[in-house]
Amino acid sequence: MTELVESTAPQRWCDRCGEPAEAGAHEACAAARALEPPRYCAHCRRRMKVQVVPTGWSAVCVEHGEIRG
Repeated sequence: MTELVESTAPQRWCDRCGEPAEAGAHEACAAARALEPPRYCAHCRRRMKVQVVPTGWSAVCVEHGEIRG
């Protein structure tokens, strides 16, 4: 059984567009993220399974687990 551990490492990938976080400006991504859930895992760049419900959202990375908002 594996346990999911929250990483304290800095974000390597943009969680909206999937591009490297330090490559260029991501102002449009940050603005869009205020209204919508992440689409990519910020740790490994995998596309996440996202579910949006009236009370919020959840996004699941097969490697790093689930986040909610």
